[in-house]
Amino acid sequence: MTPFVIPFFIAHQGCPHQCVFCNQHAISGNTSGKVTAAQVAEEIAQKLAWPRSSGRMVQVAFYGGSFTGLPLSQQQELLAAVTPYLATGQVREIRISTRPDFVSLEIIDHLKSFGVSLVELGVQSLDDEVLQKSGRGHTVAQVEEAFALLKAGRMQIGGQLMVGLPGDSRRKALNSARRLAALKPDLVRIYPTLVMQGSPLAASFTKGLFRPWSLGLCTAVCSSMKDIFDRQGITVARMGLQSCETLEQDLLAGPYHPAFGELVLSRQYYKKLRAILFSAQKDARGQRLTLRLAERDRSLFTGMNKENMGRYQRRALLNNVEVVFTPNQRRFTVEVS
Repeated sequence: MTPFVIPFFIAHQGCPHQCVFCNQHAISGNTSGKVTAAQVAEEIAQKLAWPRSSGRMVQVAFYGGSFTGLPLSQQQELLAAVTPYLATGQVREIRISTRPDFVSLEIIDHLKSFGVSLVELGVQSLDDEVLQKSGRGHTVAQVEEAFALLKAGRMQIGGQLMVGLPGDSRRKALNSARRLAALKPDLVRIYPTLVMQGSPLAASFTKGLFRPWSLGLCTAVCSSMKDIFDRQGITVARMGLQSCETLEQDLLAGPYHPAFGELVLSRQYYKKLRAILFSAQKDARGQRLTLRLAERDRSLFTGMNKENMGRYQRRALLNNVEVVFTPNQRRFTVEVS
């Protein structure tokens, strides 16, 4: 069961660098500035009163910015506001996001003393040229070192990747996914690179110096990246940015779609069925086939705007095939007879 997350966005705070793609106020929808301990305590109390499934774990998450780059006193104030809820068991976990080069044994010990159990690292790429062109200010070696320290400290680790950054390519993006999978994170998030007003990338885009990836390319690459993590049993917690009004207002260009994750899953589902149908039709030697799919996967089968149906038809994949959707069948399973 997915946790009930109470999120707080500390957009840009604690960040020593201006990454070329970054306008966190727009992508998070948070324009209110600094988050205070009083706000944290009040928000947790309010959200705990919301109805939720019995037994669903509650997690407080500090997103955006670089939490461990904040002044130590501010970190302590924010975390201390959660402590009473941890003590009563109303909140089970605290999650923070930070930079790979802002991790040390001392920092890990400090976080653990306040009950932080999961640290998400803004990896973005595991290619040094892409990191340099994106203004990240850290190296691949520092990512690997941060993972080693967090594992030694027995912390859960999340890794965030971006695709389509300056200097990126399909090959580099897939290699980044393989290298991150080899580091064994507990979860991964994958985001497309968007051109947002107010970011350095916006100036490059208007001058014709940066060309964002198309939605089709980004979807195809992300589906292959998810394949890599799926094979290693690594959870992909999110693909694509959360839709919000400020994001759509400030978006200049790039592979944005409010249901980007669904597009990726649909593409992944098509590739899976294509392989199964090619093999089954070869073995069937002209006999009629029945393809049984989970009812809840119907939208993945057809694709957004029936895009997958067009793919099946162009490749004659459904010729002499009856498709049956079964209500109680487990999701993402396929039966052929």
